[in-house]
Amino acid sequence: MRVLIDTNVVMDYILKREPYAKNAYRIVQMCVNKEIDGCIAAHTVTNLFFILRKNLSVSERKAVLLKLCRVFTVVGLDISKLISPLVNNKLDDLVGCLQDECANEFQVDYLITRNLDDFVHGKVKAVKPDEFLKLLKE
Repeated sequence: MRVLIDTNVVMDYILKREPYAKNAYRIVQMCVNKEIDGCIAAHTVTNLFFILRKNLSVSERKAVLLKLCRVFTVVGLDISKLISPLVNNKLDDLVGCLQDECANEFQVDYLITRNLDDFVHGKVKAVKPDEFLKLLKE
């Protein structure tokens, strides 16, 4: 099974944000253990470097992001992925659309996010972390 992990779920994992950290940890560990094939979008890495500046030093952020890049496949952006949300009138969230474009390229089964509203019109099925874990048990 292939999944794209949205930035908010990665942040839950890194920052141990409650009440979401446990599910984020379980999902990341499944990727680490190769139980599922996980990816993140390239812009997730740059966004996290900026967002985490309040919590971690530059060297800590680099170390964390390097570990993520070693665990996940990082799906890059190209001009077609950038243009897609700009011409799609159904999508208002640029970052969400870019996540969806990267998920579609990696041919994921699910995009795991806590912001389902950002992916209502997406190409890929978006699920919350707890829903994803329940799907695995079925």
